[in-house]
Amino acid sequence: METAAAPRVQALADAGVPHLPAQYIQPPDLRADPSNRPPAASLSIPVVDLSAAATTTDIVRRACAEWGAFHVVNHSVPPGLLDAMRAAGLAFFRAPMAEKLRFGCDPARGAAAEGYGSRMLANDDSVLDWRDYFDHHTLPESRRDPARWPDFVPGYRDTVVKYSNSMKDLAQRLLSIISESLNLPPSYLQEAVGEAYQNITVSYYSPCPQPDLALGLQSHSDFGAITLLIQDDVGGLEVLKDGMWIPVPPVPDAILIILSDQTEIMTNGRYKSAVHRAVVNAEHARLSVATFYDPSKSQKICTAPQLVSKDHPRKYRDVIYGDYVSSWYSKGPEGKRNITPS
Repeated sequence: METAAAPRVQALADAGVPHLPAQYIQPPDLRADPSNRPPAASLSIPVVDLSAAATTTDIVRRACAEWGAFHVVNHSVPPGLLDAMRAAGLAFFRAPMAEKLRFGCDPARGAAAEGYGSRMLANDDSVLDWRDYFDHHTLPESRRDPARWPDFVPGYRDTVVKYSNSMKDLAQRLLSIISESLNLPPSYLQEAVGEAYQNITVSYYSPCPQPDLALGLQSHSDFGAITLLIQDDVGGLEVLKDGMWIPVPPVPDAILIILSDQTEIMTNGRYKSAVHRAVVNAEHARLSVATFYDPSKSQKICTAPQLVSKDHPRKYRDVIYGDYVSSWYSKGPEGKRNITPS
């Protein structure tokens, strides 16, 4: 939850603070440890070519089972739209602070309030991420209010609407492929999610004076159904695999797909949500755009009965999605501790 006293990371960075403020210092066991990474290029996130229909389902199956994340290319989203979305976000964060603060989060609206902020969790004593963000509520369209989005960046609002619609189409296409990869009806996961709620979050990671002590985004898994992410060319995203943090460098014109907790529940753990984090550096700012495709707060999420058997007993309890979200925001992420086993 954003609070009136919460600092903007960008303001600290622009002021040239020589040392990391105490509230951003991660415990030693959670800091990025270069020794806990594999040799360069020894492991990399799979890339799925959506134009190769004959092999797409098999590659997605392996990627979901082994990684919980994969890049997609030839996804039919125009590269120019990806560039425009990144450029709009960058223009916002490069604007004067007074302009950005006009669109600040309203603390009265609760956790994940729409707008410009720096703190999402309700715990005032939690370690803070070295990150600022702008969160847009984009779907269903009844939640979409472009008047809450920046008006001083030319074309910003139109770009977000176009991007939202394209990400909705791609998310539905991917859920269909993921369903088929489990021998479920193509519409299964989309119907299980129900009416989709979409948020688009632009994150800005300023240069950090002591990057070895901080994280841009703490280790977590996303709590919804599926996340679609684009980033700039700086790099900093990492995915946890087999106990090691694997860097996820950007792939030109690709979109990174991250499975989230409700998909793990629906698939009975056949596919795991991906634990990931963002590291920071001292020289370069970094920008990413994450599109969260999630159930409504009232939706009941259940394991697909087709995926439960004697050999694969049910692993998770049913959950009302809104209760799950409340737990996440009150307890914090810390990996995937919010998933409740059956």
